[in-house]
Amino acid sequence: MTPLAPPLEAFFIDRLRRQRAASPNTVAAYRDAFRLLLPFAQQRRGTAASNLALSDLDAPLIGAFLDHLERERRNSTRTRNARLAAIRSFFRFLAPREPAHAALIQRVLAIPQKRCDRRVVNFLTRPEVDAVLASPDQTRWMGRRDHLLLVLALETGLRVSELVRLRVGDVVLGVSSYVRCYGKGRKERMTPLTRRTAARMRWWLQE
Repeated sequence: MTPLAPPLEAFFIDRLRRQRAASPNTVAAYRDAFRLLLPFAQQRRGTAASNLALSDLDAPLIGAFLDHLERERRNSTRTRNARLAAIRSFFRFLAPREPAHAALIQRVLAIPQKRCDRRVVNFLTRPEVDAVLASPDQTRWMGRRDHLLLVLALETGLRVSELVRLRVGDVVLGVSSYVRCYGKGRKERMTPLTRRTAARMRWWLQE
């Protein structure tokens, strides 16, 4: 019987943090998946979570857990799929390390994602853009800051998390002005600025 705790700890510390340098949001999402799965397995198996074995997390139990998320916790299909993605990532990590459980691992990895409708994200109309930009009170320092952040968001398409992490050194003003950010997946992206926005940025940095 292979205890579950050691490989689960190795997955979070060695795999996610050291090898993949996963973002805090990814680690938190995976952690939440197992914070739900382990009490469910504990109840189904009648074994304390600290004493669960790898063999306790077989495909039928994982399938029952996913049904539990949708039926009892009222999670959406997308949330159910996100939890399954975390579980499958753990079992892919286990595959070369636990050959004695190859069949169990393969059956869990074979559990399919559910199809779901994706919401279409529409663009803002010109009046909507003007309304958003007019919302900050530009007579105040914070209002002028917020206005510039909104201009950057609308012009560059940066995510909120990327905007709030911008530093002065990430802004390059010159013949070709741009902002540099490290976004989702730790990818570096450089987004050009129009002359008008670059001028606003110069003014703001002086202020």
